[in-house]
Amino acid sequence: MINAPPHTLADRLEQLQERITRACQRAGRDRKEVTLVGVSKTFPAEAVSEAFEAGLRDFGENKVQELVAKASLRPGERNGGHCRWHMIGHLQRNKAKEVIAHADLFHALDSLRLAKELDKRAAQQGRMLPCLVQVNVSNEDTKFGLLPRQVGGLLDQLAPFKNLKVLGLMTLASPSDNPERVRPEFQQLRRLLEDEDKQGRSHVFLRHLSMGMSGDFEVAIEEGATLIRVGSLLFGARS
Repeated sequence: MINAPPHTLADRLEQLQERITRACQRAGRDRKEVTLVGVSKTFPAEAVSEAFEAGLRDFGENKVQELVAKASLRPGERNGGHCRWHMIGHLQRNKAKEVIAHADLFHALDSLRLAKELDKRAAQQGRMLPCLVQVNVSNEDTKFGLLPRQVGGLLDQLAPFKNLKVLGLMTLASPSDNPERVRPEFQQLRRLLEDEDKQGRSHVFLRHLSMGMSGDFEVAIEEGATLIRVGSLLFGARS
């Protein structure tokens, strides 16, 4: 567990932004290419408000019920608000309707069956759902996501779905105290995105890599992450 430094959320956010900027500089990247998603799971809506007042605009939730509760109090762009809500956790098909109603970006598309349900619900609500395909690059049995060799097949199968817009790939790296150990996993996801982008599918737009969390986000940025998902470093340790 990573313990947050003993100062305010605004201070932690400023420190995080500085670390993101330095990682971008090391990689020769434009800071504007990287979006910090504050993962507010288990923290109250007041913490989201505090982070918003400090300047954060992107928030992520792992569970649908928390997404609905917090996005109802502080709507995202989908519902006319001034922040963006990211659904980053595994989704059961019976919760698709709520995600369509509240999420600005869905990070965990991992099956054709889920894609069908999301497309149907998005059509009913008259919207296009931006989403990312989740990839299990570490090949761990405990993780959701497609194996890298399965990604192309799913992308091909998504062609008929007019209410889903695939914008990239997402992964959860292996747990490690040394971020250098997971660098190859981030490299693998980047190469997979580059390879699939060369296939020229007109219905997908592979521009985003959602990878990197509190313990390894700097390495993820160096390897091409455009969305990093940081929770404990920003909001504090979870009980």
